[in-house]
Amino acid sequence: MSVQAPPGGALRAVARSVPFPLGAGLAWRLLERNARSARRYWIVIASGFFEPVFYLLSLGVGLGALVGPIEVEPGRSVPYAMFVAPALLAASAMNGAVFDSTISVFFKLKYTRLYESVLSTPLRPWDVAVAEIGWALLRGAVYAGAFLLVLVAAGFVASWWALLALPAAVLIGFGFAAVGMAASTYMRTWTDFEFVQLAVLPMFLFSATFYPLSTYPPAVQWLVQATPLFHAVQLERSLLLGDVGWGLLGHAAVFAVMAAAGLVVAARRLDRLLLS
Repeated sequence: MSVQAPPGGALRAVARSVPFPLGAGLAWRLLERNARSARRYWIVIASGFFEPVFYLLSLGVGLGALVGPIEVEPGRSVPYAMFVAPALLAASAMNGAVFDSTISVFFKLKYTRLYESVLSTPLRPWDVAVAEIGWALLRGAVYAGAFLLVLVAAGFVASWWALLALPAAVLIGFGFAAVGMAASTYMRTWTDFEFVQLAVLPMFLFSATFYPLSTYPPAVQWLVQATPLFHAVQLERSLLLGDVGWGLLGHAAVFAVMAAAGLVVAARRLDRLLLS
């Protein structure tokens, strides 16, 4: 098959606007192919927006009426919905990125053999890795932007620092997508995805997503702080609540490292699987 794009069109403009690393100049062609294919399963894509909204309504608003305010720093408390909302934004970025970079990539790699056809064109494994991760980021940015608008409309944003929440969500998605794609190249059958769920679900539940870190026993807190989603939650929560400090750079650095390492591993694994 060919991944050549038709001339013109809005999808090409969007695809070309995604910043790719040096040396991946042809990746936008595969990215555009993904965007055109997405028209056939738009309902699945739309569900990525509604999931955090439903969690916000059921837990943030519903359960929040029973829980009451949560202390986020000495002398400052916020409604439970405002406490949970940033965590749901971070979790949404993680879930969307992991889904796109594992299940979707595995299906194309093992069943449709898409990448074998792609690599018969001038695109190389690095382009494939960047394009698939770029598509996950594009979807994640749309989800995050729409969810942020919901939070603003509901009055759950307390600071202008929230303007950085969208770029932060994209960075979070970048890290998880790169690691997810690298992991998908090691998977042999669909049963291997149980390990993905085994990693994602505990992070979603126990990364200070729904309650403060201080509620955990001291012996468990270090384990919570070691999870990538904890850093994502802290990053988004600090921005949306206006509790900004230099420590946020450390949280952001976690995802920069994940993105760089995952991208390199994914490209090398694709090269070994498809070209060796």
